[in-house]
Amino acid sequence: MSALQAQAIGTRRLDLLPLGVEHAEEMAAVLSDPALHTFTGGTPDTPHALRSRYRRLAAGSPDPAVSWLNWVIRLRDVSCLTGTVQATVSPSDYGPIAEIAWVVGTPWQGRGIAGEAARGLVAWLTRQPVHTVIAHIHPDHRASAAVATAAGLTPTGEWHEGEIRWRRGPGR
Repeated sequence: MSALQAQAIGTRRLDLLPLGVEHAEEMAAVLSDPALHTFTGGTPDTPHALRSRYRRLAAGSPDPAVSWLNWVIRLRDVSCLTGTVQATVSPSDYGPIAEIAWVVGTPWQGRGIAGEAARGLVAWLTRQPVHTVIAHIHPDHRASAAVATAAGLTPTGEWHEGEIRWRRGPGR
Protein backbone atom coordinates (compact mmCIF):
# COMPACT_ATOMS: atom_id res chain seq x y z
CA MET A 1 0.00 0.00 0.00
CA SER A 2 1.39 3.40 -0.90
CA ALA A 3 1.04 6.26 1.57
CA LEU A 4 -2.32 7.99 1.55
CA GLN A 5 -2.60 11.78 1.59
CA ALA A 6 -5.39 13.71 3.31
CA GLN A 7 -7.67 15.35 0.76
CA ALA A 8 -10.46 17.86 1.30
CA ILE A 9 -13.73 16.15 2.18
CA GLY A 10 -17.10 17.86 1.95
CA THR A 11 -20.24 16.88 3.83
CA ARG A 12 -23.63 18.57 4.02
CA ARG A 13 -22.47 21.29 6.46
CA LEU A 14 -18.75 20.73 6.84
CA ASP A 15 -15.44 20.99 5.05
CA LEU A 16 -12.76 18.62 6.34
CA LEU A 17 -9.55 20.37 5.35
CA PRO A 18 -6.11 18.77 5.46
CA LEU A 19 -4.48 20.00 8.67
CA GLY A 20 -1.76 22.61 8.29
CA VAL A 21 0.48 24.58 10.61
CA GLU A 22 -1.56 27.67 9.68
CA HIS A 23 -4.54 26.18 11.59
CA ALA A 24 -2.72 26.12 14.95
CA GLU A 25 -3.73 29.56 16.22
CA GLU A 26 -7.47 29.10 15.61
CA MET A 27 -7.39 25.47 16.76
CA ALA A 28 -5.69 26.42 20.04
CA ALA A 29 -8.78 28.49 20.85
CA VAL A 30 -11.16 25.73 19.63
CA LEU A 31 -9.42 23.15 21.84
CA SER A 32 -8.80 25.39 24.86
CA ASP A 33 -11.43 23.90 27.20
CA PRO A 34 -9.76 21.58 29.76
CA ALA A 35 -13.01 19.53 29.79
CA LEU A 36 -12.02 18.17 26.35
CA HIS A 37 -9.31 16.18 28.15
CA THR A 38 -11.62 14.48 30.66
CA PHE A 39 -11.38 11.07 28.97
CA THR A 40 -8.05 11.40 27.16
CA GLY A 41 -5.90 13.13 29.75
CA GLY A 42 -3.51 16.01 29.24
CA THR A 43 -4.17 19.72 29.02
CA PRO A 44 -4.93 22.15 26.18
CA ASP A 45 -1.97 23.01 23.95
CA THR A 46 -0.76 26.55 23.44
CA PRO A 47 -0.67 27.90 19.87
CA HIS A 48 3.12 27.39 19.88
CA ALA A 49 2.80 23.74 21.00
CA LEU A 50 0.09 23.11 18.39
CA ARG A 51 2.26 24.60 15.65
CA SER A 52 5.05 22.20 16.59
CA ARG A 53 2.67 19.27 16.78
CA TYR A 54 0.99 20.13 13.46
CA ARG A 55 4.42 20.49 11.83
CA ARG A 56 5.30 16.92 12.96
CA LEU A 57 1.94 15.58 11.79
CA ALA A 58 2.25 17.30 8.41
CA ALA A 59 5.70 15.74 7.94
CA GLY A 60 4.04 12.33 8.07
CA SER A 61 4.83 9.06 9.72
CA PRO A 62 8.48 8.00 9.87
CA ASP A 63 7.23 4.54 8.84
CA PRO A 64 6.54 4.59 5.07
CA ALA A 65 3.93 1.84 5.51
CA VAL A 66 1.85 4.05 7.84
CA SER A 67 -0.15 7.11 6.78
CA TRP A 68 -0.97 9.89 9.23
CA LEU A 69 -4.08 11.67 7.97
CA ASN A 70 -5.35 14.74 9.80
CA TRP A 71 -8.08 17.25 9.05
CA VAL A 72 -9.57 20.32 10.68
CA ILE A 73 -13.35 20.56 10.68
CA ARG A 74 -14.72 23.81 9.26
CA LEU A 75 -18.38 24.65 9.75
CA ARG A 76 -19.09 26.01 6.31
CA ASP A 77 -21.95 28.47 6.99
CA VAL A 78 -19.93 30.47 9.53
CA SER A 79 -16.47 29.60 8.14
CA CYS A 80 -14.93 28.71 11.49
CA LEU A 81 -12.93 25.74 12.66
CA THR A 82 -14.70 23.53 15.19
CA GLY A 83 -12.45 20.49 15.70
CA THR A 84 -10.39 17.77 14.09
CA VAL A 85 -10.67 14.24 12.73
CA GLN A 86 -7.76 11.93 12.11
CA ALA A 87 -6.93 8.51 10.77
CA THR A 88 -3.78 6.45 11.07
CA VAL A 89 -3.74 3.89 8.27
CA SER A 90 -1.50 0.86 8.78
CA PRO A 91 -1.00 -2.49 7.07
CA SER A 92 -2.46 -5.61 8.64
CA ASP A 93 -2.78 -9.27 7.72
CA TYR A 94 -6.27 -8.49 6.36
CA GLY A 95 -5.46 -5.34 4.41
CA PRO A 96 -5.11 -1.68 5.42
CA ILE A 97 -6.71 -0.71 8.72
CA ALA A 98 -7.53 2.83 9.85
CA GLU A 99 -7.65 3.93 13.46
CA ILE A 100 -9.76 7.07 13.69
CA ALA A 101 -10.38 9.74 16.29
CA TRP A 102 -12.21 13.06 16.52
CA VAL A 103 -12.60 16.05 18.79
CA VAL A 104 -15.01 18.96 18.57
CA GLY A 105 -14.61 22.11 20.63
CA THR A 106 -17.02 22.57 23.52
CA PRO A 107 -19.00 25.48 21.98
CA TRP A 108 -19.89 23.32 18.94
CA GLN A 109 -20.76 20.09 20.73
CA GLY A 110 -24.29 18.74 20.61
CA ARG A 111 -24.87 19.90 17.01
CA GLY A 112 -24.02 16.64 15.24
CA ILE A 113 -20.73 18.02 13.92
CA ALA A 114 -18.58 15.15 15.20
CA GLY A 115 -20.97 12.53 13.83
CA GLU A 116 -21.14 14.22 10.43
CA ALA A 117 -17.36 14.61 10.29
CA ALA A 118 -16.77 10.98 11.33
CA ARG A 119 -19.27 9.72 8.72
CA GLY A 120 -17.54 11.82 6.07
CA LEU A 121 -14.13 10.49 7.12
CA VAL A 122 -15.27 6.84 7.13
CA ALA A 123 -16.94 7.26 3.73
CA TRP A 124 -13.69 8.72 2.34
CA LEU A 125 -11.61 5.90 3.88
CA THR A 126 -13.85 3.24 2.34
CA ARG A 127 -13.15 4.75 -1.09
CA GLN A 128 -9.43 4.27 -0.37
CA PRO A 129 -7.85 0.83 0.00
CA VAL A 130 -9.01 0.71 3.66
CA HIS A 131 -11.14 -2.26 4.64
CA THR A 132 -11.36 -1.93 8.41
CA VAL A 133 -11.90 1.16 10.56
CA ILE A 134 -11.45 1.13 14.33
CA ALA A 135 -11.77 3.63 17.15
CA HIS A 136 -10.98 3.36 20.84
CA ILE A 137 -13.56 4.94 23.14
CA HIS A 138 -13.63 5.34 26.90
CA PRO A 139 -16.53 3.27 28.28
CA ASP A 140 -18.07 6.32 29.99
CA HIS A 141 -17.85 8.63 26.97
CA ARG A 142 -21.41 8.31 25.67
CA ALA A 143 -21.04 11.17 23.18
CA SER A 144 -18.08 9.48 21.45
CA ALA A 145 -19.95 6.17 21.44
CA ALA A 146 -22.83 7.95 19.65
CA VAL A 147 -20.37 9.39 17.10
CA ALA A 148 -18.87 5.94 16.48
CA THR A 149 -22.35 4.48 16.02
CA ALA A 150 -23.26 7.25 13.57
CA ALA A 151 -20.09 6.42 11.60
CA GLY A 152 -21.11 2.75 11.34
CA LEU A 153 -18.78 1.34 13.98
CA THR A 154 -19.90 -1.18 16.61
CA PRO A 155 -18.27 -2.09 19.94
CA THR A 156 -16.22 -5.28 19.82
CA GLY A 157 -15.94 -6.07 23.53
CA GLU A 158 -12.14 -5.84 23.16
CA TRP A 159 -10.28 -3.45 25.44
CA HIS A 160 -7.22 -1.36 24.57
CA GLU A 161 -5.56 0.78 27.25
CA GLY A 162 -8.79 1.21 29.23
CA GLU A 163 -10.95 1.92 26.19
CA ILE A 164 -13.35 -0.22 24.18
CA ARG A 165 -12.39 -1.01 20.60
CA TRP A 166 -15.10 -0.16 18.08
CA ARG A 167 -14.92 -1.57 14.55
CA ARG A 168 -16.35 -1.27 11.07
CA GLY A 169 -15.14 -3.98 8.76
CA PRO A 170 -15.68 -5.25 5.23
CA GLY A 171 -19.28 -5.48 4.11
CA ARG A 172 -20.57 -3.01 6.70
